[in-house]
Amino acid sequence: MADIFEQRILDLRKEINEYNHQYYVLNAPTISDKEFDDKLRELQDLEESYPQYFDAYSPTQRVGSDLTQGFKQVKHARPMISLSNSYSVEEVADFLTRAENGLNGERCEIVGEMKFDGTSISLIYNKGRLERAVTRGDGEKGDDVTANVLTIKSIPLRLPADSNYPESFEIRGEILMPWQSFETLNQQREARGETLFANPRNAASGTLKSKNSAVVASRKLDAYLYELYPPEETAEGHYESLQKARSWGFKISEATCLAHTLEEIYRFIDHWDTMRRELPVATDGIVLKVNNYNQRERLGFTAKSPRWAIAYKFQAERGRT
Repeated sequence: MADIFEQRILDLRKEINEYNHQYYVLNAPTISDKEFDDKLRELQDLEESYPQYFDAYSPTQRVGSDLTQGFKQVKHARPMISLSNSYSVEEVADFLTRAENGLNGERCEIVGEMKFDGTSISLIYNKGRLERAVTRGDGEKGDDVTANVLTIKSIPLRLPADSNYPESFEIRGEILMPWQSFETLNQQREARGETLFANPRNAASGTLKSKNSAVVASRKLDAYLYELYPPEETAEGHYESLQKARSWGFKISEATCLAHTLEEIYRFIDHWDTMRRELPVATDGIVLKVNNYNQRERLGFTAKSPRWAIAYKFQAERGRT
């Protein structure tokens, strides 16, 4: 049975994790910054006084370390491959036609998502606990950046015990530097006479590969998750699996739709071609994915990309591409 100090430490960790989720994932804080800081300070003091209750996954450990660390390479359980690009609504229509022809005329639902302009990440969870974070690398293997990812407050370190998640699973997404953090970082670099980052994507990628996780923590990276493996254990379709991942505490973009017709896909593209400027992070297009996992399996892959997904580049991004 836990003593009074251990129980207080456990209670504070649970509270602070909930407050972090409300602030960084839901964007709906329920306490003031001062109240949060007071609770975090109390937890830090208790952990220092009772080191026997140390936990590497405590919210106090998200500040990172200034110890130099190397990155070992890890092979992906399944390749992280690229998507084919499309540059017109006609090419989007062709994608949908090819998919339905490949399914012998079956209609398919399409999930529309934002194409975030950051750096891809694979997160491995075991028994509800973040075990490893690996960059995309060359698609077959990537760098283990777990120590740095532990500092990103929108990524849960432990999932709620009462959530019905698989014992082991992988979830993929994008690490991003929000516009506000990017502008602050470049102002600081300019004041020091340092070279400025060209865009938030480069800043996020460079930060994630820092040898100093305290630096990573200070730059306030964010993360949106968008693909769950193995998918069939949680749902029949991708859209439903995203909703389940959100209920486990993952940050899933609200800019997501389930489309049943080509017209609904076009409306989604038109809406976000304009409204993406209101988002706090950089995007450069839309990703369209066949929703049903059984249909995805039947469609399969080409040598370079899945036949069940495609990226659509916004007009303003085509010259940069």
